Amino acid sequence: MGRYVFRLPDIGEGIAEAEIVAWHVKVGDRVEEDGPLADMMTDKATVEMESPVTGIVREIAGEAGDRVAIGAPLAVIETEGGEDSAAPEAANGERAAAEPGPGAETAAARSARVATGPARAGTGKALASPAVRARARRLGIDPAAVPAGPDGVIRHEDLDDFLVARAAAPAAGPALAGAIPAEPIAGAGERIRVIGLRRRIAENMAAAKRHIPHFSYVEECDVTALEKLRADFNDQRGEKPRLTLLPFLITAICRALPAFPMINARFDDAAGVVTRYDAVHLGLATQTPAGLMVPVIRNAQALTPWQLAAAIARLAEAAREGTAKPEELSGSTLTVTSLGSLGGIAATPVINRPEVAIIGPNRIVERPVYVPDGKGGDRLEKRKLMNVSISCDHRVVDGWDAASFVQALKRRLEAPLSMLAG
Repeated sequence: MGRYVFRLPDIGEGIAEAEIVAWHVKVGDRVEEDGPLADMMTDKATVEMESPVTGIVREIAGEAGDRVAIGAPLAVIETEGGEDSAAPEAANGERAAAEPGPGAETAAARSARVATGPARAGTGKALASPAVRARARRLGIDPAAVPAGPDGVIRHEDLDDFLVARAAAPAAGPALAGAIPAEPIAGAGERIRVIGLRRRIAENMAAAKRHIPHFSYVEECDVTALEKLRADFNDQRGEKPRLTLLPFLITAICRALPAFPMINARFDDAAGVVTRYDAVHLGLATQTPAGLMVPVIRNAQALTPWQLAAAIARLAEAAREGTAKPEELSGSTLTVTSLGSLGGIAATPVINRPEVAIIGPNRIVERPVYVPDGKGGDRLEKRKLMNVSISCDHRVVDGWDAASFVQALKRRLEAPLSMLAG
């Protein structure tokens, strides 16, 4: 009998680690060659890991929610005959060597270690992957204060344990002012671990609110003429996809953006550089069973409303079914978030960092409105009205510019034929 150590391969996205989303096997299971082992999530996509050999699973590298470094052991498989072997090391051998094998330390052992203070390798320097160091910086934690594992390496679970221990400390320092430690409450229901896409969403939203000074602006638009035009197009053309309001909104956004290039931009705050874009790579916030995802419509400014409708339908379905490609889930320059009929009166959406703005159409409602009667007076009409919300990064976009952009958007939505003409 031999033992095959399957190490997490380099998935080719320049990442340092991936998160275990789900195991397809457990210790003691037989796995066939090319059979599924685990689903691993990177910053861009979920990838299924397949076994390169046939055998019995003897060790696995943790549970759902744990992170594994590229090159670190993911599973140990007992094979029939042969000698012990291992998958090739990842390109970054140093990172792989720093990670322990499966089951190297239990959660209880980690908790006990956290209570005893930092442990370091002989150099006295905190050892951690770039991803762990970046997360520590975001959390305002000095890696030197975090107790490391038995091998002197700090991992994400060590940061988690450090935060829990710090919050539970009886004498919290000034940095913890206002912190509320968790405590048991009678009648509590199911406890659900925040992992996978939901954890990614939580981290991204927290980072966006922590780093970006948001401000929001809301304007009311009369979309009576646009809704009539949309209905006429659907009746006359008949073919699929049927037009919703969203393709027209995106068209109006793309027509208005050239005069407001600071809206269609990304801000690298670490480098202090704003990059403005001519092409509109439009992110479409999409609710999926796993959580919020943002597929991207490339070069939206070059598409007709019907092409946009087809792209929206295709990308939304791919996101919901989990078949969207990594390149379809990154690289947006501006995001639209729409809740359709649930859109409410107004919204203050959170910016999709590192973008600098996000636009949200709200629910269409019918209300009586005074309109000019053409004779110098007014008459009361039933009109279809919709609020449009925008949130902006105040470091990059001034309030006047955001309001001016929305006013330009409003003019196009209220005069749809001129908008379609260019």
